[in-house]
Amino acid sequence: MKTLADLRKIREKAQQDMKLRNAGSRFKIVVGMGTSGIAMGAREVMKTFLDEIATRQIVDVVVSQTGEKGLSSMEPVVDIIEEGKETITYGNMNSEKVKRVVSEHIVNGQPVNDYIISRD
Repeated sequence: MKTLADLRKIREKAQQDMKLRNAGSRFKIVVGMGTSGIAMGAREVMKTFLDEIATRQIVDVVVSQTGEKGLSSMEPVVDIIEEGKETITYGNMNSEKVKRVVSEHIVNGQPVNDYIISRD
């Protein structure tokens, strides 16, 4: 059984996590996690984004997921949404491509044209 102090610590951590999620984010990364995306490796893509962002201690990025996007032949699909700029959609993603996207697009602000399948 948890003590009152333990429960307070858990609550404070949860509140801090919520602040991070709701804080002003420069980028929102949305990974397609529908059936075809998962079958093509979307879980590993999501994990690599989270690992890279944590390793680089990037705090102004939110990573989320969505369902099918209707691009099953290009899965895993990832949208990079930057406030005030066009949405960039990357296709056929894998862990190595994610690392390059984080390095070039998220950190340096240069979209990786080799992987882009759509600009909205």
